[in-house]
Amino acid sequence: MDSALYVFVEDLRAEGVRGLLDRASAYGVRGVAVAAAYHQARDVTPHGASRLTLRRDGVHFPPPDDLFGGLRLTAPVQPGAEDRPLDELRRACADRGMRLHGWTVFLHNATLGLAHPDVTVENCFGDHGSPADLCPSHPDVRAYAVALARAVARQGVDTVVAESLHFGAFAYERCQVALGPMDAFLFGLCFCAHCMRRAADLGVNAEVARQECARIVGGVLDGDPPAEGEVTRAALTAYAGPEAVAYARARSESVTSLVGEVAAAVTAEGARLTFMDATGAAKGYAHGLPSAGLAAHDSWQLGIDLVALGDLVPSFAVLGYARDPARVADDVAAYRRSVGKNPELRVVLRPGAPDTDSAERLAAKVRAARTAGAGATDFYAYGLAPFEALGRITEALA
Repeated sequence: MDSALYVFVEDLRAEGVRGLLDRASAYGVRGVAVAAAYHQARDVTPHGASRLTLRRDGVHFPPPDDLFGGLRLTAPVQPGAEDRPLDELRRACADRGMRLHGWTVFLHNATLGLAHPDVTVENCFGDHGSPADLCPSHPDVRAYAVALARAVARQGVDTVVAESLHFGAFAYERCQVALGPMDAFLFGLCFCAHCMRRAADLGVNAEVARQECARIVGGVLDGDPPAEGEVTRAALTAYAGPEAVAYARARSESVTSLVGEVAAAVTAEGARLTFMDATGAAKGYAHGLPSAGLAAHDSWQLGIDLVALGDLVPSFAVLGYARDPARVADDVAAYRRSVGKNPELRVVLRPGAPDTDSAERLAAKVRAARTAGAGATDFYAYGLAPFEALGRITEALA
């Protein structure tokens, strides 16, 4: 069974490329997925050079001029990118016979969003209040995503692991209004001119959908009771009407077509694309206790059409952020049914908190994923987990 360990460039600098790969090899993984292009974050790093690591938006290599020259959106460049840290990692992986995956964050980039607010999602009230969320319908964003995919593929990676190549989940820092899950979902829909035009081309009355979302969410903000229950198509139809649901479903055209362009670009550079569905993180990242709906059944909420993508991409990464091995198995099986029998399924597990408390539990989740149809198990993430938790990988892969 194939496997990889997710790592950050900061990990390479802190512990040395060869030292880190020695540890990864000892754990039994067959490759590493390095954050070639990442997003802003502030992480507790238990064995890092600093115990609180500040990460920035951007790429860890000089962006090729022939790819980004002339584009409105250019990848921000990380400090130290001129040293080309991925080059040494690529050579060291080749020496050990390990695979190298280019972990790439595409449409989550606050630096670009703050500099160009018009390329970010626009809610039903006309607000561009989510600067980190670039809209996959915007032509400039789409051109940037294709260029970024080519740029990472050129670093000599075997695969480009595409994170955030879809719409994002609605998020905020502070809210003193009781928003129900359906209210939050409607609040997060993008109604920029490009999204509305694409929906209209598919026969959706986009303006009616926008008006209904503004009426419902505005009412809750003004004191109406929030919606009860989880987000399902049936519940949403009853709550917001058929046009709002049709509009939400139409977003998958933007995502599917963009993923197809990115996959073709990666292939043209001699690599292959692994599409990461973030639904599992939206459901279980904070606690490892996802709600009842399976991730594959809820991925439409991020504009992801798994059936369509099953014919476009050779590999999927699904996030098994659950404490219960049976839940991991159920999620994997649902993805397998949705994407078909051909694409590779890679399941990403966390070896430690909050959803793994022992080597036995991690091993049980690896077995459950394999039995349910996964062809690879990956582990997130080297710099975030204590060494004691990382050591569980060895037994899990034995």
